[in-house]
This record gives sequence, C-alpha cells and structure tokens, in this order.
Amino acid sequence: MSELLKIDDLSVSAEDKEILHGVSLTVGEGETHVLMGQNGAGKSTLGCAIMGSPEYNITGGHIVFDGEDITEESPDKRAKKGIFLSFQNPIEIPGITLSEFLRNALEQTTGKRIKLWDFKKKLKAAMELLGMDSEYADRDLNVGFSGGEKKKAEILQLLVLEPKLAILDETDSGLDVDAVKTVSKGIEEYRKKVGGTLLIITHNAKILEAMQVDRTHILLDGKVAKEGSGQLAYNVLENGFESIVSGV
Repeated sequence: MSELLKIDDLSVSAEDKEILHGVSLTVGEGETHVLMGQNGAGKSTLGCAIMGSPEYNITGGHIVFDGEDITEESPDKRAKKGIFLSFQNPIEIPGITLSEFLRNALEQTTGKRIKLWDFKKKLKAAMELLGMDSEYADRDLNVGFSGGEKKKAEILQLLVLEPKLAILDETDSGLDVDAVKTVSKGIEEYRKKVGGTLLIITHNAKILEAMQVDRTHILLDGKVAKEGSGQLAYNVLENGFESIVSGV
C-alpha cells in the first residue's frame, strides 16, 4: 500500500498549552488505523490538527497527505483534497436542511455541479443503508436529532462525500448496540465502495468489534506511547486499557 497520510514529529497547542508533543505516525492507502487513549490524551486534538481546525496551533512538525505538505492548508482545501472528519458532538445548523448541506458539500469538494436527480438517488441509497427515514433529508441539519441520529447523519456524509481519508472521532460514543451495528455497516460500505482509508479515534473500541484493523496507535499524555498491529486494539477490548499501558 502506498502512503496516504504521514504525521511527522507534530506538536500542537491550544490556548498556549501544548497538547501534542512530537507525534509521528503513518497511514497507508486503504488501511484502517485506530488511535486509542484515555480522555485527555490528545486523540481529538490530533484529528482536528489533521483537518486544520483553527482552534489548534501547529508549533512543530509536518502533515503530509497524498504526497503534499498540508501543514499550512486551510480546512476547506484539506476537505477538497479528500479528508473528512466526523465530530464527537455534531453541531446543529438551523436554516439549512441535511439534503442541502450534503449537496453543497459534495459540489464544493468535487468542484462540479451535481444533477439533482443523481444526488437524490445517491442520498436515498445511503439513507436506506443506514435505516434513516427519508424525512430527515428535509430537516434542518442535526436540529432536534437524537445523539444516535446525529451520528448516523455523520456516516451519511461519509457515504455521500466518499473521501480518501475518513477520521472518525468517537463515532460509537453514546450509541446503543443496534446503532453501533448500523454505523459499522455504513463504515464497511464506505470501505467496500470507495476503498477509503480510516483513522478511527476511540477510547472504548466498541465499534471495532466488526472491523479488520491494520494498525493501532496508543496516545499517552500527548505522545505515541505504544504501537502495534490491529491485535493491539482487540487486546484493549479484551483486557482493558490500563493493562496495556501499565508497562509504558
């Protein structure tokens, strides 16, 4: 597999406090990587830094995506290059429907006008896969959605936009068993249809039970404390986080 994402000695701060301290990792094209760690370890910070969130300041190192240094690129340019970030707590956007948001996002990322009929056909197929009622397409984005519905809407975006790299931040947080299965089904469809690359950020790994993980990275106090194969993630599932990092 060719290299899609390379994080090289990355340090990141927010409000003058350094959160990540020289993080390095590489993700190959088409691979599924898992980023684990306890609350406050810096997992979400890394995801936001890769996406270019203005809330975080890169103080050292580089981010290379698909052969290009994107360390200084704006979030919209990163999205157009094929990077997608789901959020732990998806925001509500009154005044714009889910359908309008997705069609606009698709046109912005592809740089092409999308025929309404083609878009509706694609949206309908994705919503049916996720078991989403079609009426959600005409509701304001995330307004009045339950936690599970918001997470499904995030995966719906993933299926419609078909990015090269999907960073999923705590997608399984707060979901019941059935909702996790539905979200996992959507992620698997993305992998099968697009051959996309996944960086899954989690601390409980519930969503990994139905996935094939290629590599695991464990963050501790803003640094990569341990790395290993996909089996490392499943070891955390079986034995708990503390037992894995106790020797670090």
